Amino acid sequence: MGLFPKTLHELASSYGIPRPAGSKAYIVDFDNGDDDFSGETWARPMKTTLAAEDKCVADRHDTVFVTATDSADTVAESIVWDKDFTHLIGLGSDLPGVGQRCRIVGGTALDVNPVITFAGKGDIVRNVQIYNGSDADADSGAVVLTGDRCYFDNVFAYGMAHTTPAARAAAFSMKLTGASENYFHHCSIGGDTVIRAAANSELIVEVGSSKNTFDDCSFLSHSATAGKFLVHVLTSTTPQGLNSYKDCLFYNNWTNWGGELTHAFNVTGAAATYYVDIVRPRLVGVAGIADVATHFYLQGAAAHADSGIAVNPA
Repeated sequence: MGLFPKTLHELASSYGIPRPAGSKAYIVDFDNGDDDFSGETWARPMKTTLAAEDKCVADRHDTVFVTATDSADTVAESIVWDKDFTHLIGLGSDLPGVGQRCRIVGGTALDVNPVITFAGKGDIVRNVQIYNGSDADADSGAVVLTGDRCYFDNVFAYGMAHTTPAARAAAFSMKLTGASENYFHHCSIGGDTVIRAAANSELIVEVGSSKNTFDDCSFLSHSATAGKFLVHVLTSTTPQGLNSYKDCLFYNNWTNWGGELTHAFNVTGAAATYYVDIVRPRLVGVAGIADVATHFYLQGAAAHADSGIAVNPA
């Protein structure tokens, strides 16, 4: 970006965010901020993402910047990001995926679920980690997306970051619910540090979620349950349409190489019209693509049952 922008508005422009009349930009510093500050200058940062989002106005391209620190924004309640064309940008190094230090987290004290719901349309979310370490015995997750036409870049969504929810079948890291035409680039969904002791999924794609694209994304887990999945596609009598996965990694860590997941994808429901487009997948610690391969379309070196499996060379 060249010289560091002098104002938050200039910073927003450097990220390609429009600046219509009246648009605002806010800075959040978890260590040094105060929610009584305006958040509109570098010298007066706010402390929490939730307070900054509350100040935003829909359809104005307002932007919330969160800074990378040694700590995190441990949320007191779930954040509902429900304003159209309102953006969330992390300020730190461009560490990919799991290394991202701009962190919004749920802890064990308050057990929020999920940490954040993105319900707005046309939002840009970039360079943030959203982590849920709740220890409640509930089907919790990190991110729920219900909005349309949003863009996610270098976002790390890690749910089930405690062994209690990780042992529940319907827990997740990210869930798409009626969300369409969203684009995920270079994102990481799930994690390999907490053992999943149930056949749950890192990403759940619920009915009505279509025309979403995952480009160069990683789906990660740590499980010794062969029937655990990385992506769960739910279908019903309502057509779901197409969802695409391009150049994605599907990875499971099984302690001491004791086994591997049977499939990356799970398909359940009434199976009305749906299509899953997979381009050049990489399967590590995963034996196959899907338990129900009907209407899966795969492009790779050889489009057969074993396509995409990373092979240990002789």
